[in-house]
Amino acid sequence: MSFESELKRIKDEIIQNLPPEINVKKIEFEGPEIAVYSENSDVEAIESSTILKDLAKTMRKRVVFRWNVDNRKDPAETESYIRNLVNEDAEISNLEFDHTRGEVIIESGKPGLVIGKKGINLKEIRTNTFWQPRTIRTPPLNSRTIQLIRGMLTKERQTQKDILLRIGKRIHRPALFRTLNIRLSALGGFREVGRSCILMQTRDSNVLLDCGLNVGNSNDRFPFFDVPEFSVRDLDAVIISHAHLDHCGLVPFLYKYGYRGPVYSTLPTRNLSTMLQLDFIQICEKEGTPSPYSKRDVKSTVLHTIPLSWGKVTDIAPDIKLTLHNSGHILGSSMIHLHFGKGDYNFVYTGDFKFQKTRLLEKAAVKFPRVESLLIESTYGGPQDRIPSRQESEKELKQILNSTLKRGGKVLIPVLAVGRAQELLIVLEEYISKGFIDKVPIFIDGLISEATAIHTANPDFLSSDLREKILHQGKNPFLSDYFETVSAQEERLDIIKGGPCIIMATSGMLIGGPSVQYLRGLANDSKNSLIFVSYQCVGTLGSRIQRGFREFQYIDAKGRTQLVRLNLKVFTLEGFSGHSSRSQISQFLRRIQPRPKTIIVNHGEESKCISLSTMIHKKLRKSTKSPKNLETVFLK
Repeated sequence: MSFESELKRIKDEIIQNLPPEINVKKIEFEGPEIAVYSENSDVEAIESSTILKDLAKTMRKRVVFRWNVDNRKDPAETESYIRNLVNEDAEISNLEFDHTRGEVIIESGKPGLVIGKKGINLKEIRTNTFWQPRTIRTPPLNSRTIQLIRGMLTKERQTQKDILLRIGKRIHRPALFRTLNIRLSALGGFREVGRSCILMQTRDSNVLLDCGLNVGNSNDRFPFFDVPEFSVRDLDAVIISHAHLDHCGLVPFLYKYGYRGPVYSTLPTRNLSTMLQLDFIQICEKEGTPSPYSKRDVKSTVLHTIPLSWGKVTDIAPDIKLTLHNSGHILGSSMIHLHFGKGDYNFVYTGDFKFQKTRLLEKAAVKFPRVESLLIESTYGGPQDRIPSRQESEKELKQILNSTLKRGGKVLIPVLAVGRAQELLIVLEEYISKGFIDKVPIFIDGLISEATAIHTANPDFLSSDLREKILHQGKNPFLSDYFETVSAQEERLDIIKGGPCIIMATSGMLIGGPSVQYLRGLANDSKNSLIFVSYQCVGTLGSRIQRGFREFQYIDAKGRTQLVRLNLKVFTLEGFSGHSSRSQISQFLRRIQPRPKTIIVNHGEESKCISLSTMIHKKLRKSTKSPKNLETVFLK
């Protein structure tokens, strides 16, 4: 069957299964969705029926209903109508019109009042404007990144529409082969931590899972893009598990070299990834090193990104469906479930995951429709990797803070901007508000404030306890007056010279950024303390200090080499990690439903990958593999 014939067949099947009163104007393939545009103005009749739900179930595709563009009210008239309809107490702060999807996004302080009793206001808006209303809560902190992305999408709405139409045609093309062969190629992140990149291939499709940088090793920074089986132009999709540079840092690089397909991730992952990628470009400029991509490539990435919710089944290729599930690692982080063929094979990639509920997030999901094989991380998969409980680590943190502050010292906590930073903000706010530690300034430097603003814009992805506090109790720890944001070099110098305080700064591995500047200024004083709370990649300054090195060199502004000796006290609190411990990995494998037949291990130092793979094989009696980079595993 030809390409155009398959698209026509799908359209004809849709029309045949719809009643005449729908009055179909046109059908478009908008990315993974099939959009049915109707001339029918009887909105309530269509929405109250199960027509589209039944159609989607019959065709096993995502079908959405939209009113014909000509029927929609002018945006200015629609905004006026909505503001007159909704009570002022709803605190509407912004209305944004998505012409591609026919949606009006209503941002307000009290979305419940916008929705109205039993959704009456939303029905009125749909009936009288032919726009589909969607409500979001006004975030308490302004995010520059979110504003930048919104502005970009508004300005390039037609470009994005064209992108979706092109992607939609590629997704819904006919499959050429009846027999299904699946292989996994390890392009990066196998028997190492960094540059995560997995190529999944069938005879019809090519999908990339993650595309990251090796942040700790400048010699092996990129995945192995030079292998014969990898071609940018043959890629059907890129799926990003979460927003850390070792998983998302090189996605814009693909667009620089010709990729024009979609990126799938959750909405928070899109926003956080964009923030990190733009910051990475700035860091390269400051250090005088060439960036592998430009801001234009980041923009292309944003325009091609299709945000997905957890649990939403999505066609991404003729023979592959994608579903994302919570991984509990950072905000919006996801496990990736791929369904191949028509029920032929199912594969899950955990990405980085935490099988324990934290103050910030719920623990990783364990229930999937089907799982034949599982790719699992092993960051803390070694036999000696016993991670203390969160309670033990919080108790130890309290002791370190109190002893350091009482002797007149300062505490430096290098953190990744996303994840550990927000977890610690919650803990520190509680410590001071309850009098567990002295009331001293808590300085926040680097990208932490921006990342935290993005967290406040996505309360649905936070833990149930934290969401309850923020939305229903009016207690938002991220808005505490105890936190002071730092942005200028002069402020940093004043902090170093000043009195006892707590400093949280990026980068978490001391590979650059303000955390290294603070370390230089605080290193010589034995009253000060340095606390590591996240994983330190091999090759980073943080890793060397953890292993006992007590001096390092840097090049100053005049080009001279300076030696820094560390006299401050060094601590590591692994209980705050966003990764699962070896015991948590074992618990996850015992509770996952259904049980996979094959388990593949990646994302860990070589010894840990091998050790975890061996343990799983012996104790759980599973077929296991621990491939090296450049190896290929044939799944089916």
